[in-house]
Amino acid sequence: MFQPRIDRVRRLMAEQQVDMLLLSVGADLPYFCGYEAMPLERLTMLVVPRDGDARLIVPRLEAPRVIERPGVFDMAVWDETDDPIALARSFIGSASVIAVGDHMWAGFLVDLARLLPGAEFRRASEVTSPLRSVKDAAEVESLRAAAAAADRVAVDLRSGDIELAGRTEADVSAELGRRLLAEGHQRVNFAIVAAGENAASPHHEPGERVIKSGEVVLCDFGGTMADADGVGYCSDITRCVHLGEPPADLVEAYDVLFEAQAAQVTAAVVGQPCQEVDRVGRAMIAEAGFGDNFIHRTGHGIGAEAHEDPYIVEGNTVELRAGHAFSIEPGIYLAGRWGLRLEDIVVAASDGPDNLTTTDHRLAVIDA
Repeated sequence: MFQPRIDRVRRLMAEQQVDMLLLSVGADLPYFCGYEAMPLERLTMLVVPRDGDARLIVPRLEAPRVIERPGVFDMAVWDETDDPIALARSFIGSASVIAVGDHMWAGFLVDLARLLPGAEFRRASEVTSPLRSVKDAAEVESLRAAAAAADRVAVDLRSGDIELAGRTEADVSAELGRRLLAEGHQRVNFAIVAAGENAASPHHEPGERVIKSGEVVLCDFGGTMADADGVGYCSDITRCVHLGEPPADLVEAYDVLFEAQAAQVTAAVVGQPCQEVDRVGRAMIAEAGFGDNFIHRTGHGIGAEAHEDPYIVEGNTVELRAGHAFSIEPGIYLAGRWGLRLEDIVVAASDGPDNLTTTDHRLAVIDA
């Protein structure tokens, strides 16, 4: 699958008059060549000219980790006393418009710019994102497998199989991570566990706060699961659990959230502008009096990265295409009291929205 991807990105390079694509750390690299570089001070870089052979520059001590793919790229291995920037410069040649990976270390770019004073540098995402954001059938199935694994952990959470009361947020977070790995993920990307007032912080860092009876626990977790070619695809799910009978105002807010999220999923059809999906649920939440408490976008694209295009947010007029995969995760947050969020991963498909996460969406109430 890698050569067709490189062929497609070269066509976009030609359309945008980009001479050279340079990919270092980040998800673009494994997407196009199957190798995920360690974030080291040693340079790893896939050099893709618009015309000519692609080369993977890699330090010798990392070379054993690379699966060689003749016809996709040639290996260019460098030793500890070599200058990898000079090696990259030799492959770049006379290229004048160069697209560099969005996650490339700034130090590498500064050194390259010094050797290429007349070059115009652009973001690689201008040519890679249009390809990566539209998933093919195999990628959708990889996302589905990752989502199903996260779903199984979420079922355990909602059923009470994962004990909450009397444990710290950090302890529960670690257990969620262990269960993701046991379900087939290679890496845990995050496992937010936020109890009571901490749930009002959407990106709360789990700590030594002990979870108590009578409060809501918001759990947002996901990881990366590798496909057969070693490219990782991400999961992401959020469900809320209340320990004991929830108060009436929280139930009211959750009911609003439940309906708004369902409406947004339904609205996520091919041809719908991303901002319209955001507007559907946001209007419902605002009408219920919680407009100021929905403080983030509705969602983000997902694939080889946990966050990528397309973003489901006001101002994004990009129309959903078949194969776009993204989260739908509205939230309601009351500072100092509690927070609620409900998240699914959805794929826009020709026959309607394909919701990959199926765990019960209702507020789980567990005796405690």
